[in-house]
Amino acid sequence: MKSDYEILAEDGLSLEDPRKRARLMQLLCCGALAMSPLNPAYARLFGGSARRLEAGRSIYELEGEVLVNGRRADINTRIRGGDTVRTGDTGRIVFAVGGDSFILRSGSELEIGGADFFIDSLRILAGRLLSVFAKRDSGRRLSMSASTATIGIRGSGVYLEVEPELTYLCTCYGQVAVSANDDPDDSELIVSKSHDEPRYIASQSQKGTRIRPAPVINHSNEELELLEAIVGRTTPPGFGSQSYDK
Repeated sequence: MKSDYEILAEDGLSLEDPRKRARLMQLLCCGALAMSPLNPAYARLFGGSARRLEAGRSIYELEGEVLVNGRRADINTRIRGGDTVRTGDTGRIVFAVGGDSFILRSGSELEIGGADFFIDSLRILAGRLLSVFAKRDSGRRLSMSASTATIGIRGSGVYLEVEPELTYLCTCYGQVAVSANDDPDDSELIVSKSHDEPRYIASQSQKGTRIRPAPVINHSNEELELLEAIVGRTTPPGFGSQSYDK
C-alpha cells in the first residue's frame, strides 16, 4: 500500500491545487508530516531533495506563469533588490536574494526593496508568501508591509497571506514587531519557537485592537526546511518539535 507521502507526490496534482494542499494540511494537523524530517517523496513535490542554491543563481524552482519586472522568468533569471516578482493563477516560485529565501505562491505580487543582493524592505501587494531571513545587525531590521500591517524582522521565518482588508501572519520562528497600518500604536512584539503566535491584522478594530489570534494555516515545516537549505542554513534548534493544532 502506498504511503500518504507517495500519494501526494504521485497523484499528478500541483501542490498549489486545493485538493492536494487540503490533504497535506490534514497530515500536518495530525502531526504526520510536521514532526518528521523532509521525506524523499514529499521532497519531490518541490523538485527534489533540499540542496543549497548554486552560486550565481536566484531561482531554485518555478512553475506556471512567473514574471520578474513584467517579463516572463525562467530558471536562469536573477532577482535583486528593486525587483518586482508576480505569479499568475498557476504560478509558483522558490527563490533567494542573498541570505533570504522565499516561496511566492500563485496569484501573488511582491516588491523587493534594497540594492543588489541585500534586501531592506518587502511589500507584498497580494497573495501568499513564505520567507526565511538571515540575521540582521542591530539597528538594521528589515521591514515588511502588507495591506493592513507592517512587520519588522531581524532573523525569522514568517508566512503571510494578504487580502485587501486582512493580513494573516505566522511567525514560524524568531522575533517580529507587528503594527496595524491604520494605527501604529496598535502593535505587538511576537517571539516564537515553532508557529506559537499566529495573528490576523484587520483593517477594523475589534475590542480595542486590530491584531487578533489566528490558527496555523497553509504552510509546512518541510517548506521552511527547504528555504533554509537553499541558503545554506538549517531551521533553529527546537523548531518543529510540536505538531500543528487541529
